[in-house]
This record gives sequence, C-alpha cells and structure tokens, in this order.
Amino acid sequence: MLSRILRARSVVVVFSLLLVSCQGASDQAEQAVSASTSYADLLTLHEEWRAFQAPSVTDGVPDYTATAMAQQSEELSAYQARLAAIDGGGWPISQQVDYHVVRAEMNGLDFDHRVLRPWARNPAFYMLIHGSESDVPAREGEVMSGAIDLWTYQFPLSDRSAAELLEGVSAMPAILEQAKGNLVVDAADLWFLSMRAMGGVSRTLGGLVERVAADNPELSAEAGRAQEAVDEYIAWIEGRHASMTASSGVGVEEYDWYLRNVALLPYTWADQVAIVEREVGRSWAYLKLLENKNRDRPELPLISSEGQFQRQYRAAVREFVSFLDREDLFTVPEYAEPALMAREGKFSPPTGDIGFFSEVSYRSMLPMRAHGTHWFDLARMDADAHSSPIRRVPLLYNIWSARAEGFATGFEEMVMGAGYLDDDPRTQELVYILLAQRAARAMGGLRMHSNEYTIQEAVDYASKWTPRNWMPPESNTVWGEQQLYLEQPTYGTSYVIGKVAIDKLLADRAQQLGDEFSLGRFLDEFHAAGMIPVALIRWEMTGLEDEIEKLW
Repeated sequence: MLSRILRARSVVVVFSLLLVSCQGASDQAEQAVSASTSYADLLTLHEEWRAFQAPSVTDGVPDYTATAMAQQSEELSAYQARLAAIDGGGWPISQQVDYHVVRAEMNGLDFDHRVLRPWARNPAFYMLIHGSESDVPAREGEVMSGAIDLWTYQFPLSDRSAAELLEGVSAMPAILEQAKGNLVVDAADLWFLSMRAMGGVSRTLGGLVERVAADNPELSAEAGRAQEAVDEYIAWIEGRHASMTASSGVGVEEYDWYLRNVALLPYTWADQVAIVEREVGRSWAYLKLLENKNRDRPELPLISSEGQFQRQYRAAVREFVSFLDREDLFTVPEYAEPALMAREGKFSPPTGDIGFFSEVSYRSMLPMRAHGTHWFDLARMDADAHSSPIRRVPLLYNIWSARAEGFATGFEEMVMGAGYLDDDPRTQELVYILLAQRAARAMGGLRMHSNEYTIQEAVDYASKWTPRNWMPPESNTVWGEQQLYLEQPTYGTSYVIGKVAIDKLLADRAQQLGDEFSLGRFLDEFHAAGMIPVALIRWEMTGLEDEIEKLW
C-alpha cells in the first residue's frame, strides 16, 4: 500500500514540475524533475539539503534578514520537489525510513518559514552562547546557527581555541544589531520570556570575562563588549514588549500539521490532550497508592553534603548499570558506566529553589539514572555510527524529541517494572512524581499552543499538578521548561507521548514474536534503529504500515 502511495505522489509532483519547467523555471528546478529510484540520489540530496538549510554567514554573522529568509523559502520548494521525484517504493523499509526522515526535515524548515519564523518573532532565538551540554542529540528548541557551545572548550584555552572563541564573541554585537531589524512580529509571551533567556546569556559572557582575564585579555575584553551588547538588547526587547498583545501559540490546526509532517507522530492535538490528562491522573493515583502502602516507612531524607552527594551518585550509577546487565534489559556497552559517571554534576546546599530534579535526586539518585540513558544514546551515536549516513547526524528541528525524551522518561517506569526499585519502596514514589511533572508541564505546552493559556497560566498549571510543591510557580525550572515548549511545538509533550508510543511498539513487537519475545532483543533492535521518530522505528522493526499511512 505505502509503496503505491509513494509512486503516485512522485508521478503527480514530477508532472507538476514539468509544467513549471515549461514556464521557465530555474535550472535547479529543471534538474529536480528527473525521476529517480536510486537510494544514492536520496543520499546526495540529503547532503545538499543539509548545506542549503543553514543560513549564509558573513564575518561570523548568519544572515536571517527578511530578504535572505524569503529567498530560502522560495528555494526550499525545489528541494522538496526533488525529494518527491524520488520513488523509493521498491526500497527496503530501512531506506524508505530514511526518505521520511529527509521529508520531515524539509517540512520542518517549511514550518519555520510559514509559522514559527523564530528569527522574526522570538528574540531568544539569538542565544549567542551556551554554557552547558544538552543531554539530547542537538540543542533543544529553535537555535540560531553558529551559537557557541562553551562547554566544548577546555580551560585554560589553547591558542587555537582562544582564537576561535575570539572570532565568535567578536561577531556577537553585529548579530544582535541584525536581530533588531529582523524581529518584527508581535508575540507577547515569547518576547517576555526572551528577557529571562538573554539574561542567562549575559551571565555566561560575564563568567567568560572573568575566566579568561589573566590568560586571554583580548578575549576577555571582547566578551565584555558582547555582554554590554546583550544587556542593551535586553533593554531593547523590554521597550518593545510593553506594547505587545498577540498570543504566541501556533494554533491547533498548525500544531496538528506539525505533528503529522515534522514530528511524525500519529496523534492530533486533541489526542495528546486526552493522553496527557490520563497520565496526570494515573501518575497521581499511583503515587497515592504507593504513599498509602509506604505510610509506615520513613520518608527519604535530603542529601546534605558534597561527600554524601558523590557517594550516592556513584553508587546509583554502579547499581543501575549492574541491574541492566544482570537482568539482560539490553546489551550494555562498555562506555555505559563511564558515560554516567562523567555526569555527576555539583552539589548545591538544599536551601531555597534547588530545582525540581534536585528535589528528586537529593532524596534518591536511582530514578534519574534511568533517565540518564540519554547519555547512552549520545555515546552510541559517537561510538557505533549508523549504517545510514542520514541517521549518523542529529536530525534537524528536534525531530528526535519523542524518541529521546520519550524513551528516557519511559525507561524510568520500565526498569521499575522490571524490578529495579524492588528494595526501595519509597523511591518508587519518585518515579510517579517525575511522571506527574512531565505530564503537567506537557499540558501547559498544549494549552499555550492552542492559545488557551498564557505563559503564566501554563506555569501555574504545571506547578499545581507537580506533587509535593516541588516545582513552585516562581521556580526557574518551570519557567525555563515552559519557554522551550512555547518555542518548539510538541517538545513539551514528547516525554509523555514518546513514552506512550514506545509502550505501543513494545506491545506490537511482543504480539508479533510471541514466545520469542525478550526485552533484551526488543531494546537492542530499538536502539539500533537510531534517533529517529518512533513511528519510523516501529515500521522498521515490525513492518506495520498503519501509522506511516496515517502520517503520509
């Protein structure tokens, strides 16, 4: 069925392009009308597409001006037409999956130009520097090209690194000057949130000023000028935000388009609301059942010292990796334990707003080690390059989010079901507190994009439905998360919806294999598919086409 659909669409698009060609289309468009059944042509197109989607750069300044973006939008159709002219209906499923990955990426840029326009409506798009590493394949949300990942540099800096940083930091004032001309769209909540985000950029640059002052005074001075430019940019945002009234959500219709064509999730906005409401209720119900069961047990105390933090973290890593190996949940790579040990982090005294995830981990380090399979995913991408060049690189537009966040979230409950926390009844409660928080914040994101909630209402909802008041409405965690979910449709729901999709895939595979099913086999096959949408993994693992037909 699906191969017939692919061929039919290819014929329609090629015929349309021939008409355009006859009317004097560009050489690029004329080249695009050539039909192909070659997978090698898809790989070539993917390589050219990746180069095309990045903006041009002059003197370190990426070009997001209205003229440049209009030209990119116009030229995008030629790439989409070239893709549609490729008939992959006779390919192995794994290669057809790659076709859909490229299609989703192209749709992502199309959505950016039609709807999101982050360069024109979100001042925080111009995040110039990031001080910490993300635990997913690429930086979450909409990120300008060329932003500096400060965490990749080792200090004191080598001459080469210092020169590279100096070049990037020196371009920052010009980038922000261009941004002021690009940002023309009223989106009140996005502009409000941008002031907070850019304040973080200013602090990161301020830290860099001090860090390199002794060894790299020229870089320190340029970082200081960049910080001044950021502070002036924040004031500029504040001055224009005062008169803004327009909502920032994309609306249900566009949200559904994004789900179907970019995220490749076979659910509608309304489906997601129903699923998330169910998960809010289920997580609270199971938490209350466990609290009743454990009512005579002492509550988990907070970690209170650096030494205790280090001992408990390292013990939790060893216990988690040992459990995976002992229970044969999947093939545990040799880099598993080192990958988690490297993410120990730093202890902060538990006073004031320590953040939701510290509220959890300072009581038990065990649940979030399961979420740390994120780091296995990243190490696997580096160590075990996928046979497909299309899957060796992080997908654009956060298309991997339901796979990455959904598995990390789902694995917390999955390993508990497999016996991971059998000896820690109180710690089991934390798993449902984590799930409740993910579901509550997801609903905030959904309601913001339907333009039912303002950012404040989304924050209040997420805070209210996070148990034990561990994420108060003034906390940094809730504001940072809701900003990301407003910037990037479907990211806020990816934790819960991805988990639900993976549960469904596991059930489908178990039904197919019967007595031949094992969790170890399932998860090894799942990991081998790469960081792609779960619907595509399901198609590749099971051969079932129903979800892909719905998306296509």
